[in-house]
Amino acid sequence: MSENVVKAYELAKEQYAAVGVDAAAAMKTLATIPISMHCWQGDDVGGFETVGAQLSGGGIQATGNYPGKARTVAELRQDFEQALSVIPGKHRFSLHASYLDNGGKFVDRNEVEPKHFQGWIDWAKEQGLGLDFNPTYFSHAKAADGFTLAHEDKAIRDFWIDHGIRCRKIGEEMGRQLGSTTVTNVWIPDGYKDIPVDRTGPRARLVDSLDKIFAEPINEKLHLDAVEAKLFGIGAESYTAGSAEFYLGYAVSRQKLLTLDSGHYHPTECISEKISSVLMFCPGLLLHVSRPVRWDSDHVVILDDELQMIAKELVRSGKLADKIHIGLDYFDASINRVAAWAIGSRNMLKALLIALLEPTESLKKSESSGDFTARLAMFEEQKSLPWAAVWNYYCEQQGVPVGSAWFDQIRKYEKDVLSKR
Repeated sequence: MSENVVKAYELAKEQYAAVGVDAAAAMKTLATIPISMHCWQGDDVGGFETVGAQLSGGGIQATGNYPGKARTVAELRQDFEQALSVIPGKHRFSLHASYLDNGGKFVDRNEVEPKHFQGWIDWAKEQGLGLDFNPTYFSHAKAADGFTLAHEDKAIRDFWIDHGIRCRKIGEEMGRQLGSTTVTNVWIPDGYKDIPVDRTGPRARLVDSLDKIFAEPINEKLHLDAVEAKLFGIGAESYTAGSAEFYLGYAVSRQKLLTLDSGHYHPTECISEKISSVLMFCPGLLLHVSRPVRWDSDHVVILDDELQMIAKELVRSGKLADKIHIGLDYFDASINRVAAWAIGSRNMLKALLIALLEPTESLKKSESSGDFTARLAMFEEQKSLPWAAVWNYYCEQQGVPVGSAWFDQIRKYEKDVLSKR
């Protein structure tokens, strides 16, 4: 271990101890927190249903054409393994149903089975990863008009209901084989570009469809259901059936996990403010951490104020170990895709470390006694404490590059592997 890194850590450890924080304990806790990293950053949400598949519909769009995109299951796994080599800790991989390993034979969405993901399960076991799952309600002929589970056509609804049921079975099998609970998240694009007459009908149909998907109980040690809202999408700017209010009501009434995506609300809304409220009434919470720039643009996560506030709310809740699941959700095709995984994941972990190094109990004591002056002073002093020295030590402890050295490793991978695709 680098002498300079150790010296800096020892000094930082003393400074944190002076305010009642155990830096070693913070690192130990951080090592237990997995981040679920999203497969779709690696290939611009294309998937592998057909050769050269590309994202279409769904109100979402990946922009940019940076060279080196993963074109096969093997390339995507290779790229993610490279990203993992520069990210400290043990983590998870979140798959969409369109990323099945179908052996070159087309399998429609209402025919997917666990066997089409067995290769992913075996790979995850080799890598020491947990898996999470997502039905894919976009990039399909039966979603071309912008509606799936809320569609007026019962035959189309039934197709997508069957897809959802099968995806839960796949998630259950992942959890069983890996011994790690899979969270399967339902998000649909259903909505109108312009102002609708009937806002109630699609939502009534959506409730019915979801109830049918979730009808069969699944052991929660193997699998958990989550539902995700969205404010709008491209082509669905005026109305989405699965709005924030809709899914909050559904999650509370059916006791499902609610997914909070940081890009799925009005520009002035922050999901950090929503976390404590949701945990009052829902059995758990799934986060899709993104960075909205001008609405839901899904930029790579940076260490900004909102990311740090999200992490602090998670840590302060006391429910991080058993009620909260952290996932990332962005897809930037304008930069090195492996680096995008690394940047976002490392920043999420940095934010969690900063939160774990907060003297929370002292802050709560000042607040409960009405000493808001002390609370504000402590907040501000915390900002200049040497968390980066603890982070560098943690990275060395976990056997990954310190500082910007990780980028050199990714650049070499780009030159040796990505540039030859």
